[in-house]
Amino acid sequence: MAFENAPFSATLAAAAGEDAALHAELRKAFRESVAQQIDLLRRARCDGNWLIAAQRIKGLAASFHAEPLMVLAEEAIECAPGDPVTLRRLDTFLKDFDS
Repeated sequence: MAFENAPFSATLAAAAGEDAALHAELRKAFRESVAQQIDLLRRARCDGNWLIAAQRIKGLAASFHAEPLMVLAEEAIECAPGDPVTLRRLDTFLKDFDS
C-alpha cells in the first residue's frame, strides 16, 4: 500500500511549487530523516534516547503534516523503549512511503 496523505502532499506542493526536482528532494529528505530517527529508536538503550527520537519523529511528521506518522510517533512516545510492535509499525510506514 502506498503512502497517501493529502495534507502531506499539499505541504510539499506548497513548498516546492512547480519545481518537480525540489518536490522530490524534499520528499527524499523527509524520508531519510524519518529513517534516521527510526534507526535511533531501534538503537536506543535508555528511556531518554527513545523519547528524544520519538519526539523528533513527531516533529518531522507535524512539520510536513504527515498525520499517520504523527499517530505512530505518539504511540512511540507512550510505549516502552524498544517496543517491537511500534518499531514494526514505523518500518511499515517507511515501506508504504517508498511504494
